[in-house]
Amino acid sequence: MATEPVRRRRHGKQLEAELLAAAWDELIETGYARLTMESIAVRARTSEAVLYRRWAHKDEVVMAALEHYRATHRVAIPDTGTLRGDLLAELAAVSETRATFFAIAAATAYSGLLAGTGLTPAQVRTRVLGEAARPGERPLYRRAHDRGELDLERVSVTLLEMPFDLVRHDLLMELKTPSPARIRAIVDDLFLPLLERR
Repeated sequence: MATEPVRRRRHGKQLEAELLAAAWDELIETGYARLTMESIAVRARTSEAVLYRRWAHKDEVVMAALEHYRATHRVAIPDTGTLRGDLLAELAAVSETRATFFAIAAATAYSGLLAGTGLTPAQVRTRVLGEAARPGERPLYRRAHDRGELDLERVSVTLLEMPFDLVRHDLLMELKTPSPARIRAIVDDLFLPLLERR
């Protein structure tokens, strides 16, 4: 006689990770507008009460799911030995790794997250990216500074962020990975000439 499988109890970080993964999957499949606390709970095989103990409403759990997805899908940071090589490699890696993330984030923002939270797109970005939102802290720029390829004290934050802003723009506008030619143009035709002028 078959016995009923014992349902394992999930706790702490493991439970929270599974709830956020369920929220992310629900966001992808149903979209922000149709996502509910109930639909997340059903997907996570738990009760709504478990969600409400952690997040007051769906805006909070969606923000947490965006942060969790980014934290668990990190971009490999290359070290090619040159600033140009590092930029080309990192921008390509960001494009590949973050294409789905930016498509979902854009759809979520336009579907009501910004109105629900009262946050601006920049505030959402800072919350989700955290320290990564500071361009001067990027390892590739720090390595280039140490090699003498750029002076972080003299190069503007705007210039340092420009290649990443342009790739983000392409991801949000096109909802697909920029081509290698587009990434080369950002680095070779825009960023490096402007850097040389500094």
